[in-house]
Amino acid sequence: MKKRVLSFLTAAVMTTAMILSGCSGAQTAATTAAPAATETKAETTAAKTEAPTTTAAAAEKKEIVVGFSQVGAESDWRTANTQSMKTTFTEANGYKLIFDDAQQKQENQLKAVRNFIQQDVDYIVIAPVTETGWDTVLQEAKDAGIPVIIVDRMINVSDDSLYTAWVGSNFLQEGYDAVAWLDDYLKKNNKADSDINIVTLQGTIGSSAQIGRTNGVEEKMKDHPKWKMLERQTGEFTQAKGQEVMESFLKTYKDINVVIAENDNMAFGAIDAIKAAGKTCGPKGDITIISFDAVAAAFDSMIAGDMNVSVECNPLHGPRVAEIIQKLEKGEKVDKIAYVKEGVFPADTAAAEKPKRQY
Repeated sequence: MKKRVLSFLTAAVMTTAMILSGCSGAQTAATTAAPAATETKAETTAAKTEAPTTTAAAAEKKEIVVGFSQVGAESDWRTANTQSMKTTFTEANGYKLIFDDAQQKQENQLKAVRNFIQQDVDYIVIAPVTETGWDTVLQEAKDAGIPVIIVDRMINVSDDSLYTAWVGSNFLQEGYDAVAWLDDYLKKNNKADSDINIVTLQGTIGSSAQIGRTNGVEEKMKDHPKWKMLERQTGEFTQAKGQEVMESFLKTYKDINVVIAENDNMAFGAIDAIKAAGKTCGPKGDITIISFDAVAAAFDSMIAGDMNVSVECNPLHGPRVAEIIQKLEKGEKVDKIAYVKEGVFPADTAAAEKPKRQY
């Protein structure tokens, strides 16, 4: 924001200097302002006085350059998140978006952020692969006077001033919501006093979504002594890896009652593995499937009878980030933390809810 103000002042000073030195651009503006044949001294002075104002207005309307480092394209949720950013930060909306896909590698993100700094962007937006390892590069962005906005996953830095704001989901609450749903579901199906064996397909280890959802479930499971977590293993948020890990679980454990998949794509992989093993899942099946994200394909899976519930993780961050940028452009204060609104969608509501969904 400070850089843009300086650019504005610089443009105005340069324009005034050009007029005083009689450069061709200023002369053209003056000629356009009044007919040459009848031009008076006063009119010429007035016309020249208008030129800096016009140029300054053009400088003020200069597009805002945003550099966005995305985790990758590992899931339907991530695709929706990317699309939200791309459709928000458009030329028509007054922005230029420089997009970088990190392919789930933090080293790629660090390189991208440094490239954004070299390109002197106005704002840097990061959807981080993991929480740690950001202090040095964010200090470089701060030294360059570039505000940084974090989206989706949180970061863990020694100095919170290294980033301006964070926009995303309350992943710990999502874990709580999953356990609350399971507790209610078991009660409704007369299984409240039953022994429940659970396995978890974790997301990318060290990511905020993985940490929050894992910790949320673990914390609330302490209130349910008959629930047993057989094993947790990362499926890296991908369908292929989710299927692979679920196949291993099914070979190791003969009596799995519940699968918690920390995103929808891993749940889809788990469902494929369960069916291939000759078992059933979903509301009428042997294994209960709890997932996170609530993308369109999850609703299809619930409608088909394969998945029991998906806890929402709203990917539409673009408009919220743009709102923060516009406030910063006006010199206004912004909230450090901004959670997006989310819900829980069981299978029995999927058919009615899907037409209302934007992703």
